[in-house]
Amino acid sequence: VHLTESGGGVVQTGGSLKLSCAASGRPFNDYAMAWFRQPPGKAREFVAAIDDEGTRPVYADSAKGRFTISRGGVTCTISLEMNSWKAEATDDYFCTIRTGARTGYAVTCYHYWGQGTQVTVSA
Repeated sequence: VHLTESGGGVVQTGGSLKLSCAASGRPFNDYAMAWFRQPPGKAREFVAAIDDEGTRPVYADSAKGRFTISRGGVTCTISLEMNSWKAEATDDYFCTIRTGARTGYAVTCYHYWGQGTQVTVSA
């Protein structure tokens, strides 16, 4: 499975940005997908995930009310719409996928990862 993220860049505080991820070479029938982010020098942390049917999204507390994860119908794609940035930061955002329909919150729940896309929030 190969995951490719896109949409990273620079956004101002209070602004919006949308990330996308496409999966190719899907080897299994049921899969959940997620976004994680990694600040410089820190561990990768959960942002949002969505189940196989795209009906049960889950979010980190920091993302609730500001971010929206969604997935394509028949295509192996997910998006993360991010709004109302609060503070300056530069993080790498990673798309990931796991076998099984249910979502997970830990890095170890997921089996394949993209290369990441950088998001910089500036004042």
